[in-house]
Amino acid sequence: MFILIIISTIHQVINEVKKMKGFAMLKIGEVGWIEKDRPKCGPLDAIIRPTALAPCTSDVHTVYEGAVGDRHNMILGHEAVGIVDEVGSMVKDFKPGDEVIVPAITPDWDNEAALRGYSSQTGGALGGWKFSNFKDGVFSDYFHVNMADSNLALKPEGMSLEAAVMIPDMLSTGFMGAENANIEIGASVAVLGIGAVGLCGIAGASLRGAGRIFAVGTRPISVEVAKKYGATDIISYKDGDTAEQILEATDGEGVDAVIVSGGGPNILIDAFKIAKAGSTISNNNYFGSGEGDRDTIPLPREGWAYGMGDKNLITGLCPGGRVRMEQLADIVTYGRMDPELMTTHVFKGFDKVEEGLELMREKPKDLIKPVVLIED
Repeated sequence: MFILIIISTIHQVINEVKKMKGFAMLKIGEVGWIEKDRPKCGPLDAIIRPTALAPCTSDVHTVYEGAVGDRHNMILGHEAVGIVDEVGSMVKDFKPGDEVIVPAITPDWDNEAALRGYSSQTGGALGGWKFSNFKDGVFSDYFHVNMADSNLALKPEGMSLEAAVMIPDMLSTGFMGAENANIEIGASVAVLGIGAVGLCGIAGASLRGAGRIFAVGTRPISVEVAKKYGATDIISYKDGDTAEQILEATDGEGVDAVIVSGGGPNILIDAFKIAKAGSTISNNNYFGSGEGDRDTIPLPREGWAYGMGDKNLITGLCPGGRVRMEQLADIVTYGRMDPELMTTHVFKGFDKVEEGLELMREKPKDLIKPVVLIED
């Protein structure tokens, strides 16, 4: 009898060790804390313990607007820095204890789409976006990363957690906006929406050599950071029609490139109106808000020149993977931009994730991005 009690106790302890806590989408419109089994580590994979997390507007779209459809008891979050807790038998470059940056997009690098250069779309549309889409996200005691050697990057020594956690999504998405816009040296650029992604689009446009950069937004804190990142002109929709203001400022010519990083579905109307012939409209805005908004996106017939205006629209899901994270980390390390300027609210303690997400939902005027630091 005594032996049976001991065995039962051992099994109970083992089961408790395998359990973890996570902050999850319970169903559309509802979130809560749940307990789940600790994820299992495959031979190519890693298990990470988060040290910094950043709630995102995408999490808000997912939960409260059903942007990716109904999800039940799926742990949220896709922006994380952490410590490697376990690696698979075939992982070569990482070991337990390593501090790592985890990209929001973790592609399957042996996929056909990745071989064609579109790694974010592996396994189908948006397939590289696994966290809180197809599998549990990073708002948990531990989370799983597929293909660790290709999807993790060492966090540079001395880089703050607040800066590092901006890299997985905000920098990668915002810089993609500038990259896809084909910005040439001296080009004029308009960035529509200056949340964290738009701010990174401004920084990216500046790094690519843009001349005049219009930043469209009204939040005082975002305007302040936009100027620090390189914006030369601030356009407020409160002062009148956005497109008309930019056209007036450019003597009716418009701009060489447009980065769309915010706004509802009608934002593309403004983008096409202000885009010159031969320009690129680069969209990294997530049109996930509202049932009707997801069905169709309007384009302006005249601004689009009836479909024949030599205006190019390109879309993309931000690049993920190790090399991308390492490149962006170098930008931060060598002082090309300071992403910590976007961290306006810092919380300490895993239980503050819920408060951070609620901030992203409410969007107070003094908010750009909240960061949650996980205390040991």
